[in-house]
Amino acid sequence: MKNDGQAGRYDWADAPQTAFPIARPGKGVILSLAFVTAVFAVLGLRGLSLASLAACGFSAYFFRDPDRLVPRGEGAVVSPADGRVLSAGRVEEGCACIPGPCLKVSIFMSLFNVHVNRIPHEGKVVRVDYHPGKFVSASFDKASEKNERNAVLLETPAGKRLCFVQVAGLIARRIICGLQAGDVVERGRRFGMICFGSRLDVYLPPDARLKVAPRERVKAGTSVLGYLK
Repeated sequence: MKNDGQAGRYDWADAPQTAFPIARPGKGVILSLAFVTAVFAVLGLRGLSLASLAACGFSAYFFRDPDRLVPRGEGAVVSPADGRVLSAGRVEEGCACIPGPCLKVSIFMSLFNVHVNRIPHEGKVVRVDYHPGKFVSASFDKASEKNERNAVLLETPAGKRLCFVQVAGLIARRIICGLQAGDVVERGRRFGMICFGSRLDVYLPPDARLKVAPRERVKAGTSVLGYLK
């Protein structure tokens, strides 16, 4: 859906949801905590009800899922995650999906970032590879190879290939991905999330042009990481 207020430069990635959008995986958690809070309150357990209410409030905050406007620039690769850029540059060895030299951007998501992940570029999903692993802090470079992760290889309409990898963190124990091989996807659309702190690694062709640098803050679906040639 086009956003006329942005002079045609942006699209809605998904149709707007509700006034208070919550990611689907969080709805059960929030309802359960709300029920427990009500039970504690009825029983007169003030301390427990306040603690449960606080947990419910934080869960609603953590699982928030705001709508995003997505840039329409040709070849633009948008961030798949909210967070801080850990590294951005050329690496001589990419990942299993894209071996050899490539450009890599790593994004760290803290507990306070939106954790819903979005498609970085339109195209067709070639394959989805899940790898079990460890749970070291996602801020460490070794997390890309050692931690539990889920890699998605995407081919653009122009035949370019890029890979984005959901990497579990120190306390993250659940990677959610709604993609499978053969899916045709649009830039900026929601595709999954990682619960409670994690990172996203994006691997681009070596001739791509990066637009971000380490320590920059990015938003999923909105911030441009770079451009494909």
